[in-house]
Amino acid sequence: MALAMRHEEADRVPVMCQLALGHYFLNAGLAPHEIWFSSEGFAEALVTMQRRYQFDGILINLPGRPRGFLNQIKSIEKTKKGELVTWKNGHVTIIPWDDNAQYVYPARPDLTPRADLGTLDPDHLENIDQFPGYLWNTYHVPWIEGKTDAGLLNEIPDYFFDTIDLVREKTKGEISVHGEVFSPFTHYLELFGYMNAIIGLVKNKEKVKALLDRLTDATVAWAVAQARHGVDAVLISSAFAGGGFLSPKMYTEYILPYEQRLADAVRACGVPVYTHTCGKIGDRLNLMEQTHTMGIDTLDPHPLGNVELADAKHGVGQRMFLKGNMNSVSLLEYTTKEEVIAEATERINIGKPGGGYILSSACSIAPRVEPWKIELFAPLAEEIGRYNQ
Repeated sequence: MALAMRHEEADRVPVMCQLALGHYFLNAGLAPHEIWFSSEGFAEALVTMQRRYQFDGILINLPGRPRGFLNQIKSIEKTKKGELVTWKNGHVTIIPWDDNAQYVYPARPDLTPRADLGTLDPDHLENIDQFPGYLWNTYHVPWIEGKTDAGLLNEIPDYFFDTIDLVREKTKGEISVHGEVFSPFTHYLELFGYMNAIIGLVKNKEKVKALLDRLTDATVAWAVAQARHGVDAVLISSAFAGGGFLSPKMYTEYILPYEQRLADAVRACGVPVYTHTCGKIGDRLNLMEQTHTMGIDTLDPHPLGNVELADAKHGVGQRMFLKGNMNSVSLLEYTTKEEVIAEATERINIGKPGGGYILSSACSIAPRVEPWKIELFAPLAEEIGRYNQ
């Protein structure tokens, strides 16, 4: 993995896929609430599936949870649709057996789910965690314990590192462990809600840029903290910067300068940084390179995206590492071993020459993808992905 991320030839093409949380729920052997709401449960699920699929790396895409958080649960009811978790404060979480948890906040007239772009002051974001929609969709917990007056943008709770520490302890340095940070633009979207946030790009440009600048401080702090804590790479999750959301012009204006500052900060720590962007990015690969990221993840092909791996390999792939491009929709549809192997073989043959390619699904492995399909990837890489062949 380290050699591939430096765009060098390793012994073989590495294999590393991101799994949807629902895939862990269905296959890791733990209850969904244990995986979602505890560092210990998520670490166990990550390592269990890594061992099953023989991945060369693990992406830790949830921060560590408040210690003892499960003690706040009053009851858990197993229903046909999933777990119904009732908290001691009366709040409710619904965790489908195969999908992300959904938090139900109580009906209160004083509770404002999202911030208001017209009134929020970019110079005073100390208490943005008071907006439950932002907090849940960014940190995936209903409340953060042990906060100080500095707020989440200025101080990182120490338990955020717990899952990283547990995974590193379990894997004993034998695989590549990656942290994740949401991009400044993702924080912006979650703070105001997607519709209002997108409208703000047109109607309130200067204020949006001031907010993005401030939100970049927070993403830099969390990314650098992970880099200094010993992760082997940091992934910038910039899922909503593709063609379905932004034009190349808007990408240049609202994504590039802020992710460039973020990538530069991680690289200054001596740790590789790469970027996950979903959907149609074939028209902005060169712009993504200008953010100073070292690699691009997903590279969705049709129908979710428009990236041809060969084009990317002969373009930005000459200078950056590439990860992904296996069709996530097709992986759901395939019914035979031969179909899966044919697609993975094609990706290896295109991405392998000269190094700098990591075999992976384009986006997350969907919850209902049968494990036997993913179990084919690592043996195939061993068979045909070696550089001394």
